[in-house]
Amino acid sequence: MYEGIEELPQEFLFEVETAVKKEEPISIITYVLSTRGENKLKHIIQTVLSKYKREDLTELIFTSAKELIVNATKAAIKRVLFKELGLNIADPSQYDLGMESFKENLVSRKFPYYRRKMKEHGLFVKVTLSFSSDRIILFVQNNFTLAVREEKRIREKFVHSKEFDNLFEYYMKYGDTTEGAGMGITMVEILVAQSGYDRHLFTIYSRQSENKTVARVEIPLDQNYVPRRQRYQKWLQEKASGLT
Repeated sequence: MYEGIEELPQEFLFEVETAVKKEEPISIITYVLSTRGENKLKHIIQTVLSKYKREDLTELIFTSAKELIVNATKAAIKRVLFKELGLNIADPSQYDLGMESFKENLVSRKFPYYRRKMKEHGLFVKVTLSFSSDRIILFVQNNFTLAVREEKRIREKFVHSKEFDNLFEYYMKYGDTTEGAGMGITMVEILVAQSGYDRHLFTIYSRQSENKTVARVEIPLDQNYVPRRQRYQKWLQEKASGLT
C-alpha cells in the first residue's frame, strides 16, 4: 500500500487486478503526467511486480517510465510549438530556429496549456506494460516519428551514457548542468546497467509505416529468457548463413 492508492477509482483498481491475473498488457494514455497519473502508473507496476515477487525492480521500472514519459511529453510539446510557429520540424534549419523558442517556452507553468494543445492536435503518450513470468517490457510511445536531428541527438545520448557505470558518476560530472537538458535517455540506460542488465535492453525506435516512436525497456525475470534483440540478431545470422 502506498500514498495515493486510496484516490484511485475502484474500477481502475479492478481492471488492473484482472489484467495482471490474466497476464494481459496494461496501457494508459497521458498528455502531461499528473500526480494522479503517477499514482496509476505506480499501482500498475507494483501490482505486476508483486505477482512475480520482484518488488526489487520497482525503482528501475517506475523511474524509467517517468523519465521516458517526460521525454515523450517534451517531444509532443515540441511539435505543438513548431506548429504554432509555422515551422517544419523535418527541416534542419527550421528545427534549430524552433528549438531556441522551445527551450524558452518549456516551463512548468505552461503545462496545462500544452496539455490542452496536445489534445487539440491529437498528440498523446501511450504507456504499456507487457509482462509474463519470464520478462517485463515497458513501452512508452509517441504517435509520430522522429525528426532527423532528434534521431542524431538520441544516438549521441546512447554513446554518451556508456562513459558511466552508475548515476553517481554521471551526477558528479554533470550534476549542475543537467536541469532541462533532456537527460532522461542517459539516466534510463545507466539505470538499466546499474541494475545489472545489458544496456541494449533499452532501445528507442521510430517506424514511419506506423507513425510512431517507441522507447522500450525489456527486463528478464527468468535467467533462461532470451531478449528480443538477441533473438533478432540470431535470426539475422542464421539468415545470412542460409539456415532460415
